[in-house]
Amino acid sequence: MKVFAKRLKELRKENLLSQNQVAKTLGITQQSYARYEADTSEPSLEMLVEISNLFEVSCDYLLGKTEY
Repeated sequence: MKVFAKRLKELRKENLLSQNQVAKTLGITQQSYARYEADTSEPSLEMLVEISNLFEVSCDYLLGKTEY
């Protein structure tokens, strides 16, 4: 899932958001979100969809299956 962690961090930074801001929007703790970016934890399918909706990208993009 290294691609997921990398793309997640890139999207957050492109949107000028802190980990805490993203975590609050998703309804999770900053620590939980940080683990996604550090590639030490994986989100549930439901959370993956929430993240894709937040950043307006596809789940396939987040998972590295597409380049857009």
